[in-house]
Amino acid sequence: MTNETASEGTAQSPSLNILAQYIKDLSFENPGAPRSLQSRDKAPSINITVNVNANPLSGSDFDVVLSLNAEAKEDDKVIFAVELVYGGVFRIAGFPQEHVLPVLFIECPRLLFPFARQIVADATRNGGFPPLMIDPIDFAQMFSQRMAEEATRAKVQAN
Repeated sequence: MTNETASEGTAQSPSLNILAQYIKDLSFENPGAPRSLQSRDKAPSINITVNVNANPLSGSDFDVVLSLNAEAKEDDKVIFAVELVYGGVFRIAGFPQEHVLPVLFIECPRLLFPFARQIVADATRNGGFPPLMIDPIDFAQMFSQRMAEEATRAKVQAN
């Protein structure tokens, strides 16, 4: 194999690199403190929402943002609320165009999630509660659902 052939092969092999990770926004609210820290008979209900967004920065660099919101309630009273917007700058090269969106909305958030999960767990623990360990998220299923919703919306707008 010549050097020319080797460099061509390298240029075409797909690569995904994390250039930076950052907290864009972090909020923890404990509106009933210190009463909310008292032991309770039953566990509060916890509602968790997840969202992923991606924006091009330049050429092959993208900003991918994972938003996690968790709210613990007892009846209609908020016990605690945590909101995290966690981002990463990714360089994506060598992927066929049809694979770029799945990489951005499945693989990139999959790489960010463990760090975001730990930040949420630390925030709830530092707020006086047991650490909230968010279950693993199926980003592939989220992406499929999002694509189906956008396809439906496009059909409705076309009619």
